[in-house]
Amino acid sequence: MNYPWNHYSKKLTQKIDHPSYGGFFHPEDTLGRGVRLVVGREGSMAEANAVALYWLVDETDGVLVDVRYQVFGPSSLIGALEAASQLLMRKNYDQARRITADLLDREVRDRSDVEAFPRSVWGHLNLVLGAIENAADQCSDIPFDEIYTASPLHPEMAEAGLYPGWEALPKSARITVVEEIIQKEIRPYIELDAGGIQIIELSDQHELTIAYEGSCTSCHSATGSTLNAIQQILQTRVHPAIKVIPDLSLLQKG
Repeated sequence: MNYPWNHYSKKLTQKIDHPSYGGFFHPEDTLGRGVRLVVGREGSMAEANAVALYWLVDETDGVLVDVRYQVFGPSSLIGALEAASQLLMRKNYDQARRITADLLDREVRDRSDVEAFPRSVWGHLNLVLGAIENAADQCSDIPFDEIYTASPLHPEMAEAGLYPGWEALPKSARITVVEEIIQKEIRPYIELDAGGIQIIELSDQHELTIAYEGSCTSCHSATGSTLNAIQQILQTRVHPAIKVIPDLSLLQKG
């Protein structure tokens, strides 16, 4: 069947037209580098939907130091693999397992509320997730740090904006707006690190107090890169004056 390009997001079309991660690795690419080559495969050539994910995995911490893929199939598979590869870089294999089809789609959306892939091709996103799971299974003996230091968030570098009618909204409605943004654009990424985030308070001065949960309570980036990314996303989507403050009493002291 034909897959209508006019139903793809612009970001997705750009990645399909200009792929960055296509290729593969040889066993020789691991020599003297302390990395392991694993290959996750899914699909079949006979059905014209075969994918192979090539990972070079650091054998000291399970982090993917490089990612490549080969694909035989429609354009949507190329886009899904490009989105997955972008997400996988510098993640460990445990984080890789947490990637979902929804997260792959969010990675290449033009707008946060409009899906990048038409629903008719979401089966190809699941095919890529199967290849990720197969690759991760080959790394289960490699130790990984359960406290991650890098932010999993990828905020868009966009000019801060103002949610329509923000100033006139009652406090309860403002909290609802912020909660919706957190639910759609922040929690899915934080969950890659087995973490969580909840709203505690939103003051009239645009100060948002949040509480971290799970692994975020012991992560150094909870008060650094992750916090900055959360604030940037909310400033872009909601109000440029929003300041995010973590409840430090809930963080574990390292």
